[in-house]
This record gives sequence, C-alpha cells and structure tokens, in this order.
Amino acid sequence: MFASDTLDQITRRFGFVEARLMEGVASDEIAALTREYAELKPVVAQITAYQQALADREEALALRDDPEMRALAEEELARLEQALPELEQALRLALLPRDAADARPALIELRPGTGGEEASLFAADLLRMYQRYAESRGWQVQMVSLSETELGGLREAVMRIAGEGVFARLKFESGVHRVQRVPVTESGGRIHTSAATVAVLPEAEEVDIDIPAQDIRIDTMRASGAGGQHVNTTDSAVRLTHIPSGIVVTSSEKSQHQNRAIAMQVLRAKLFDMERQRAAEARADTRRAQVGSGDRSERIRTYNFPQGRMTDHRINLTLYKLEAVMQGDLDEVIDALIAADQAARLAEMEA
Repeated sequence: MFASDTLDQITRRFGFVEARLMEGVASDEIAALTREYAELKPVVAQITAYQQALADREEALALRDDPEMRALAEEELARLEQALPELEQALRLALLPRDAADARPALIELRPGTGGEEASLFAADLLRMYQRYAESRGWQVQMVSLSETELGGLREAVMRIAGEGVFARLKFESGVHRVQRVPVTESGGRIHTSAATVAVLPEAEEVDIDIPAQDIRIDTMRASGAGGQHVNTTDSAVRLTHIPSGIVVTSSEKSQHQNRAIAMQVLRAKLFDMERQRAAEARADTRRAQVGSGDRSERIRTYNFPQGRMTDHRINLTLYKLEAVMQGDLDEVIDALIAADQAARLAEMEA
C-alpha cells in the first residue's frame, strides 16, 4: 500500500505546476516548470489509475449485497483483483526517485582500447551504431569532435545527442565494449579480441559546474588529421587541462574560438559526471546495482561476430541478432538494462 498523504502531495504539486504554466510565467521559470510538469504527468496518471481501481473495488464490494447486482459485482471484483497488482507495481516504478540528469542531452565519448587498428575500427562501428539508434528515435546528433585513422577507424570521437529521455536511455552504455571477430587486416582468418571504451556523460550547464579560470591551462597547437597531415597552418586546436583533477580535453575543429567552447563543454560534462559518481558512492558505497557501477574500466558487453551474438554481462542477456544491433537496434537490451536497474532499486527500497 502507499501513503495517501504522499500521493495527494504529488497530485497537488502537479495541479499547481499545471496552473502556473497556464497562467503564464516569467521566462526564467518556464524551463524548470515545463520539466517538472513532464516528470510529474506520468506519475499522476499512475496515481489516478490506481486510486480509481481502489474506488471501483469498494463500489463492487458494496454492490455484492444487492442480489440483482451480485453477479455483475463479482465479475468486476475478479477483474479488479487481477488488475490491482499490476497497477501497484506500475505505481511503485513511477514513484522511484528519478535521476535528475535523465532528461538531459548526453555526450558520448568513444575511444579504442586494446587491439590496435582493429580496436579503432570497432570504435568507429560503435559510433555508427549509436548514430543510427539516435536517428531511429528522432534524436538530434551533433559531432563535437572526431579524430580518425587512415583506415577509417577512430582515435577518439565525442558526439552530443539531444532529445526526449536521451541520458536515461543511454547512461548504461558506459564501460568497455569487447568485440570478437576476424579483422579485415587478418589474412589467416583468425578471430581477434579487441575493445573500445564508451563514456556517456550528462550535459552540464554552467550553473552546475563553476570552473575558476585559474584552474584551467589552455594550450593551442596545430590541428592535424589522419596520418599527421596538417589541416591548416594556424594554431587552431585547443587543449584544456583542468589542473585540480588532471583531466585533459582537446578539440581540433577549424575555429579556435569554437574549439574553446567545445572543449569547455566536454570538460564541464566530465567534471559534472565526477561529482555525480562521487555522490552516488557516498550514498551507497557498499552497493553495486545489478547493471553495474558505470565504471569505464568495467567490461559490460561482448559482440561476437562469428556467432552473431551480443551478450550484456551485467544482466546475462544474450541476443542472436548482432547485425541488427550494429544497425542501431538497441531497444531490447536498453529496456532490459532499465528494468534491471528499476528492480534493483525497488529491492533496495523494500529491504
């Protein structure tokens, strides 16, 4: 059962936010109220459905005393007793504390791991996989920075993805992705194992992270392309070093001004992510969620091309549709990861 005071408080808050938006509010309030409205609306819908079912059950119980209505009441009671557990579970999930970053755009950073050129090629495959997935959901994709090898692999890539629920659906992609396949450069047909790392960061706003100017060292250098070829003759590439943390971010677009803005965007996201990770550890330093900690060093998934399978090791899920996955069909595994996370958090709350 749920505390009626809690449910009433949520419903009243939703009514207040809805009324404020209809009245017309100052521009600096609109974004926050709109976001809160979008978060509360599905919760209130679940509360309403659950409370309506309880009211219907009380009415059906009362009608059982009427001989003429008893049969209809019993039929209605049977339907409601079957529906209520599902409504209760849906409401429990809706009431789970939300990650404040879930609605934010995400920055995805990809880098090759062990495996040489094959790792770089696999990182490029992952980049295309996420681009296709984003396009399938109608999200906007912006390439923030891209450095490629001569064979078309990745040295590093950062892209920004914006849209509804982006970070909520992509945040479990952080970690080491392993591939098992015969590289295009392998003449003997031997299967190699390589890896690439993925970091999914919620986009940070300036109000989230204040970076004092004295904490940053800015270096400019010549932008270079694949094979070390100079893109231009000006020192346009920018490298930012955050002195307290040691984080280094580079951007190599054509405009030095643009590079500074891009590098600051990525640096801010990295520092924001560090703060989130630190807070999560402080809240639950002995707990590891079923889907893993999000540690960049944690091997989360294997893509086995000879067997046509993808295995997510955190939830022991294996899908034999690797070609579709690489084309961006990720909903099945992402839905399973979200469900596992919800189950783990429900178990923690009810323990």
